[in-house]
Amino acid sequence: MYDGGVKTNYQYRGVDAREMLVASAQKLFAEQGVEATSPRQVLEDSGVGKGSLYHHFPTKRDLAHAAIDRMSVASLDNARSVLMSSGTPFERLSAYLTKPRDAVAGCRVGRLTSDATVMASDELQQPVHDYFTHLIDLVAEVFVEAGATPKRARERAITAVAVIQGGYVLSRALDDPDLMSRAVTGFLDLIEDR
Repeated sequence: MYDGGVKTNYQYRGVDAREMLVASAQKLFAEQGVEATSPRQVLEDSGVGKGSLYHHFPTKRDLAHAAIDRMSVASLDNARSVLMSSGTPFERLSAYLTKPRDAVAGCRVGRLTSDATVMASDELQQPVHDYFTHLIDLVAEVFVEAGATPKRARERAITAVAVIQGGYVLSRALDDPDLMSRAVTGFLDLIEDR
């Protein structure tokens, strides 16, 4: 905030310090995980002062929760914008599955499932759980629109999400981004034939 034209400790270059800290934490968590990211690294990346960090986030867990929650909500909003857009159910599902992804980098939310700090904390694990639960629900809605029974729609939605997550894992493990698109193409071929 600005106080009479003088910057306070909580705003830098017109951007709220809290937002800068959360954005830096999201970036670093995606690159190296929550467990491996120190508050010092977040401070250095954000350019925010130490006092601001502890003012907004008294503990690393507080910062991690804010960043993971924000990351999960943003990822779900992105999926929703494609899955609930115009077009036939198959076109929308295909658009979601084939949208450009950095397959070798991995899913920002999915990678959190292998982070010991996240998985050891119900509070940190909850946004990850909510993301996947709601994503499966969204994909299932599309399959129901296409005429599948609710049970079959849910099974197919789980498979679709697993194809994306598995595509990330294979692409990352074998350093081959094409594996994601090949997995998606194979899945789309299977459901289009039915």
